[in-house]
Amino acid sequence: MSSHSILHKNLQKRYSRRINLDLARIQKVLTVLAFPQLELKLPINVLGSDGKMSTLTSLKYFFEAHKKNVTTFTSPHLYDVRHRFWLKNRYITLKEIKKYTKIIESTRLQLTLFELLTCVYILAAKDQKNIHYHLVEAGLLFKKDSTNLWTEPKAQIVTNISFQHQDWVKPQTLTEICRQKLDSLSQNTTIYIAKQQPKTLKIIKSFLKSNKSKKIYASQFSVKKIKNYYLYKDQNYKIPILSKRIHSKGLIDNLALAIKVALDFGVSRQTIIKTIPKIQFEGRVQYLTKGKFRKLLKSNENLLIDGCHSIASAENLYHYLKTLKGPIYGIWGMQKNKLPEIFIKTFNKIFEKIITITIPNEPNALKAKELQSIAQKYMPTSVALNVRAALKKLSSVEKKTIVIFGSLYLVGEVLNKN
Repeated sequence: MSSHSILHKNLQKRYSRRINLDLARIQKVLTVLAFPQLELKLPINVLGSDGKMSTLTSLKYFFEAHKKNVTTFTSPHLYDVRHRFWLKNRYITLKEIKKYTKIIESTRLQLTLFELLTCVYILAAKDQKNIHYHLVEAGLLFKKDSTNLWTEPKAQIVTNISFQHQDWVKPQTLTEICRQKLDSLSQNTTIYIAKQQPKTLKIIKSFLKSNKSKKIYASQFSVKKIKNYYLYKDQNYKIPILSKRIHSKGLIDNLALAIKVALDFGVSRQTIIKTIPKIQFEGRVQYLTKGKFRKLLKSNENLLIDGCHSIASAENLYHYLKTLKGPIYGIWGMQKNKLPEIFIKTFNKIFEKIITITIPNEPNALKAKELQSIAQKYMPTSVALNVRAALKKLSSVEKKTIVIFGSLYLVGEVLNKN
């Protein structure tokens, strides 16, 4: 086991992985530590149900191409805990994580694991010099999430909101989910709202009606398919989106939101055009072209991974897969607190066959047999012990695409072992 995996396992043993939405604990710790979060000038919150990582990542690329220094805090990590923390031009070191953890533990106050990692980020980001922006991805919901720490952030970006994590709200409605994400947004910032379903957008607008912040909705820009590329357009700019690494319309929409933010923050049109081809989203509609798993397949077989786990992200993958030629096979793993039947039903008539697996090293994973009993209602299904075994079952001389999907934790395991 690698050193970063050992560190993360040790932290998991010492800190509860249970989500416990309450800002009181982290605020007590930060108070004892003399409010280090207030030393992070120009923080930008990124919150929502889907698209947080791709929106934040795009913005990071644009800011850095604009010669701005940024730190980022994201979750979850795919295969290395260090990748949650970007510090200007590098990831955090294991030594730094241990150092900041020791400082936090000196308060003798109790935290959950996510709260600890949030505090590690704040201390690490505070110690960096000449930082222009701090990009902070929210965890669950936002109102009582441990990243909800600034009353006047530079901006707050609301990505797509969908009906997930409903088991954390009462009543279990889309309106209540929107309330938990939007109720505590700053009254003195700029709020960007991504493209939404019409029903969701109506709810969002009702919540933000009395919010005094400047609000910028996705209706103020557009993304259209022009032959073999997409075109971003707003009142002042037209920007061609030329990329061989971003494959789905949903990811293009997230990129477009980041383009709008970047333009408003002074990033030039030309810088954005030059940067777009460099942007890639690890574990999000990503083709694996090399590595141990890739070597198990024939040259005419494509291997695609996507960490989609919500209905909205499933629909995004579905629409992309519909554009592909040739047969498509799936390897599916998922966690317990999702909606597996509605999720897999989205892919009806897309897959020739699905092989279900239990996500390794994940206590909240649904068992492969449970997933099989759900999926076989909609498509031919079998079970495999692990990803390697599933790939060997599916590989043949037939030209095809094999998709590993259903969980960021599963995709993380694949990237780690590949």
